Amino acid sequence: MNATPPVEKEYKEQALSLIEELSTLTLATSDAESVWAAPVYFVFYKNAFFFFSDPESLHITQSQTDRPVAAAIHASSNTWQGIRGLQMAGRIKSVRPGITAVQALRAYIKKFPFTRDFFEDGQSLDLVGFSKRFRVKLYCFAPQRAYYLDNSIRFGFRTEIQF
Repeated sequence: MNATPPVEKEYKEQALSLIEELSTLTLATSDAESVWAAPVYFVFYKNAFFFFSDPESLHITQSQTDRPVAAAIHASSNTWQGIRGLQMAGRIKSVRPGITAVQALRAYIKKFPFTRDFFEDGQSLDLVGFSKRFRVKLYCFAPQRAYYLDNSIRFGFRTEIQF
């Protein structure tokens, strides 16, 4: 039996709740010459973080060399006890058209309904429409390792979770 122990399950549920609550993922990328951090709006779908970015942006060009990428989300806090978030390592991949892309886009629009305001009536709210309107493509950060951190439990608390 592969049941998740109750304590681990509780931390995963807290992490998923935090993911639902937040909207910005910070991606950290690098190449031989430099490192970079970039915030992106995301939607969490099928255990991955989907986001739109300019294909020429530094965080995308650096990540497409198959180098590992770090990512983090965290709640805003004014005290050390309030620090909660996720630290992750994984890869960024371009999302090809298909059912996953369509469903991720629908989830994105549902999470960020203001995106509809950028389109005129009759304009396509699909990947082609987004690409034409913003010169962006859909990408996916797939975590290979993830840690939930929560200083309300104790200073420096961190535990690995599986998506």
